[in-house]
Amino acid sequence: MRLLLITDTYPPEINGVARTLSVLAGSLLKRGHAVEIVTPREADPGEPGDAPIRHLVRSLPLPGYPGLRFGLATRGHLLRLFEHFRPDVLYVATETPLGLAAILAARRAGVPVVSGFHTNFQTYLGDYAPTMLAALARPLLRALHNQTARTLTPSADTAAMLTSWGVNNVGVLGRGVDTQLFDPDRRSAELRRSWGADDNTSVALYVGRVAAEKNLDLLVRAFDVFRSVHPNSPCVIVGDGPRRPSLQAARPDLHFSGSRTGEDLARHYASADLFLFPSVTETFGNVVLEALAAGLPTVAYDYAGPRQLIRHGNNGWLAPLGDEAAFLAAVETAAGCLDSPQHRTEARALALEQGWPRVIEQFERELLEVQRDRP
Repeated sequence: MRLLLITDTYPPEINGVARTLSVLAGSLLKRGHAVEIVTPREADPGEPGDAPIRHLVRSLPLPGYPGLRFGLATRGHLLRLFEHFRPDVLYVATETPLGLAAILAARRAGVPVVSGFHTNFQTYLGDYAPTMLAALARPLLRALHNQTARTLTPSADTAAMLTSWGVNNVGVLGRGVDTQLFDPDRRSAELRRSWGADDNTSVALYVGRVAAEKNLDLLVRAFDVFRSVHPNSPCVIVGDGPRRPSLQAARPDLHFSGSRTGEDLARHYASADLFLFPSVTETFGNVVLEALAAGLPTVAYDYAGPRQLIRHGNNGWLAPLGDEAAFLAAVETAAGCLDSPQHRTEARALALEQGWPRVIEQFERELLEVQRDRP
């Protein structure tokens, strides 16, 4: 199979979608398929030589969030690329001008397309785009995805949402986690000391974009509740984004670690004691799975990935979606339970069942089926 992946986000950019696509593309290469990528993201100089070939396109920043960029390409440019690579199937991972141009080019060339719904763009537009564009998001997304043979999304909740919008042929493609990388054994006393924590101090952690759509106001209140149980305990934010400067100025008592990757990120997870994830805009929430793999009990809302992964009172705590009082109550409950190792053990045990191989095999099967049914 010859797969052309179309995406606005890809490593070295740091987010769950980029990491997921990197794993899927690299794994298909190892399984003997030809994979190339169309993206505005340049490769890191240290990228392995056997990584997929990239075809770079121009990009523009998302208004209000310069760190996020969307690609631009014409249908003619993509058709010329098709002539060179001759793809059997396209996977369009982002619903942007680049993704739409790829779908139109594929229709012209007779190449089947599978699309991915990885991000709730319709909620982000409320923070970063004009009101008129945000109001049009749902019908535009429906129209785009219904031009493809199949739409894959990471959770049953998101699949049900898309179906209710009128998107056809929606499937669930879950997520996996590298349990060798994200491991409780990476706990670092040195890192904890840099936060001001000793062996008897509990640490609360958040990992993700420091941006409006991540419900940061509730995160800060949750940290305060955590400290009401564990006074003066460190509260750590890993990640970057447009809200970081103002939040860091307003709350100098919090530890801002910036963006972290690889083993460094894994140490941050493993060195904390409780993971807080107040976002209400996720299609899955990869960071929750990474936290569980590192042995971190987690407090999150009951939807998308957390609903599938967290067993309330066992490896974490769930609050009804949007109920801030219940979320804060769950944080207080969780903060009072950290002396028991059971929650950490159960978090790790759940993550060990969530490996990547089953996800990769399903992704391969989905693409091959669409290729087989090509007119």
